[in-house]
Amino acid sequence: MPAHLRPAALFAGAVPLAAALLVTGCQASPTTTASVRDEAFSGVGFTLGPRGGIDISGASREAVAPAGSYPVTAGRAHGFARPDDKLLVVLRHWPEERAARGAAHREPPLDEPAIETGFLVDTANWARAELDGHPLQWLRRATIRVDTTNGTVGDLTRLTLSGPHGGRSGQPVKPPDDSSCGGLDPLVNRSAVLPAVEPGTPVVDALRRLRGQCLDVQYASRSGAGRPGTVHSVVVPVAGQAAPVAVVPGRRAGDTVLAEPSRPATVVVVR
Repeated sequence: MPAHLRPAALFAGAVPLAAALLVTGCQASPTTTASVRDEAFSGVGFTLGPRGGIDISGASREAVAPAGSYPVTAGRAHGFARPDDKLLVVLRHWPEERAARGAAHREPPLDEPAIETGFLVDTANWARAELDGHPLQWLRRATIRVDTTNGTVGDLTRLTLSGPHGGRSGQPVKPPDDSSCGGLDPLVNRSAVLPAVEPGTPVVDALRRLRGQCLDVQYASRSGAGRPGTVHSVVVPVAGQAAPVAVVPGRRAGDTVLAEPSRPATVVVVR
């Protein structure tokens, strides 16, 4: 298969992913009702185990409501509906019968779909997202995805949302401006120029560069060398390649690829 039809790694060393997060959504002005309700939200954690189980914990776990479970293939994201005043958490995992077989086979059959399970979190104000104890970014009226389908035996992946942070002057990083991407057809492949993202880059910098190319972004965490909480690698799936993650030699910053909007780019973060 030609190299231009395969997923592109922004630098050498990208590996199978342990977990992934997708951040999307637009901004809206908070209402008085939302502000009052959010005073009761303090935090919630989602823990995904190696056998496909999902545990929800924290003082605000009653603010979480199920949004359904759907099979997905080839790294494509299910289009969950998200109300304007909610956060949407999407957890990608194997069904229990697949998870019980362990993670010995790193490339499962392509006709064996993973499952995306969604949850709506009842908070309209700012919340901070952390993956395995490391902060990623601040979120409001957004979608977060976590992918554990490439985890190893014994892996636990934890996503934590903490708040309330509505109106907080210390909200440290301005959210990405997606206004220039609003008119793009999510079903049509489009060209994207790979931005420069080096190992050790802050997560917020990687997110800004990828969103500048109108790419949806999901996060991953993995053990390995590097400073915990910084970027290990970035992978951009390219149209025409069925496998959700791969490394293609020769791809580098500045190359133009044909991106498939239904499959998010992945930022791999060091645990």
